[in-house]
Amino acid sequence: MNLLKVLAAVSSMTFISRILGFLRDILIARIFGAGMATDAFFVAFRIPNLLRRLFAEGAFSQAFVPILAEYKNTRTLEETRSLIDHITLLLGIALIIVTIIGIIAAPLIIYASAPGFSADPEKFSLTVELLQITFPYILFISLVALAGSILNTYGKFNIPAITPALLNLAFIGCALWLTPLIDPPILALAWAVFIGGALQLALQVPFLLRLQLLPRIRFRNPDTGAWRVIKLMGPAVFGVSVSQISLLINTIFASLLMTGSVSWLYYADRLMEFPAGLLGVALGTILLPSLARHYNSSSNEEYSRLLDWGMRMTILLTLPAALALALLAIPLVTTLFHHGAFTDHDVWMTREALIAYSAGLLGLILVKVLAPGFYARQNIKTPVKIAVITLIATQLMNLAFIIPFQHAGLALAIGLGACLNAGLLYYKLRSHKIYQPQPGWGIFFLKILIALTIMGIVLWFAMGSNVSWLADSAMTRAIRLCWVIIIGASSYFGALWLLGFRIKDFTKQQAI
Repeated sequence: MNLLKVLAAVSSMTFISRILGFLRDILIARIFGAGMATDAFFVAFRIPNLLRRLFAEGAFSQAFVPILAEYKNTRTLEETRSLIDHITLLLGIALIIVTIIGIIAAPLIIYASAPGFSADPEKFSLTVELLQITFPYILFISLVALAGSILNTYGKFNIPAITPALLNLAFIGCALWLTPLIDPPILALAWAVFIGGALQLALQVPFLLRLQLLPRIRFRNPDTGAWRVIKLMGPAVFGVSVSQISLLINTIFASLLMTGSVSWLYYADRLMEFPAGLLGVALGTILLPSLARHYNSSSNEEYSRLLDWGMRMTILLTLPAALALALLAIPLVTTLFHHGAFTDHDVWMTREALIAYSAGLLGLILVKVLAPGFYARQNIKTPVKIAVITLIATQLMNLAFIIPFQHAGLALAIGLGACLNAGLLYYKLRSHKIYQPQPGWGIFFLKILIALTIMGIVLWFAMGSNVSWLADSAMTRAIRLCWVIIIGASSYFGALWLLGFRIKDFTKQQAI
């Protein structure tokens, strides 16, 4: 298995989903803009989405995949199936309980997560209603994460990567056809979340059947491996999801700022999540099972080389993405969102948040690469300690930045906190002698910096003035943005090629 090809395939599937995600956001921006209704929806959606990242894609996957890989490599198929059956039963019971509690306690949850909304009874009531519709998403998507973890461990990366596209399709369909039929119209987006979660779960089932790993409901004493997953999962919530906890706290702060702040942060976050999803999620997805396999076979040297490969790929692709997000903030925001109810003021406010987010993009993606270095070894303690330090530091930065920079200060705190998280993870990997850098990092960095400088100059002149993007028509903006992105990417990768970079230098073969 060529990991570079797998990364390209997974990123391609993720790219399709992200493009659909942008279409969904364009529709939302055009129909609803950035105001009371969208603030209410984004808060209501962020809570189950946060739980998804905390318990499903975050803590659960990081705890489950290493143990599942251990069973796959050292146990029989029946023992592996038993592990899957038992963990599914435990997870399912917990999810049903959490979902029921979440629906009943929706008013308390909103009061705690967005206290600023309580000053506006209409806004508060709407947010509660939206949350009650969206909360079952955590049930669906956690089971989706379980299925995706199984498929990824068995080398079936493409299906879990394309699955999120169904949520975006549900958003697009409901925004177009359900919005005119429901009052208030924003409820259509909440039902899109519910429908999208169910569709994602349904897509995974046939592929689990092919592997003969579809979970069976069997009430008996759980497999010891299932309890190991549960024990690892609790601490892992902090270890892999600190940025998501910070985002929730940011929502609390943003709810206290001017109307629109929650929405501006959301739209900026969506743009920042595009490269984070294409690279960070894809790398984390393929690295964790491979690292777990090397740990189980005691191949420490190859373990270190795999981490080194992941870090080089991250730096190679993330730094130009971060620079492009900062320089092209206005072109991106105007092209994607400046339609209908989304005003010029919304563009400038979203730009501020996006530039702040871009400062931490490298840290956000490096965490996805470095954290599996611990979780594949079933080491929870170290990343948890780092996560707690990061969370505290991020909230201190929130307090320091919110007054002078308003909502952009909240975004900057998230980014700098992620960089701190990544730096501490790297330090601990080195000090524990888990990771040893391969030769050539100095010249690698120098070449990347030269290529970035060339790309930055090209983008600066190619994009023109920010004001011109506000005046252009939608079609003109789209054409200009495509041209600017193409010429910017060509200048970066062309410079790297002239400096001696070749695709074959980044290939990485792994056994399934």
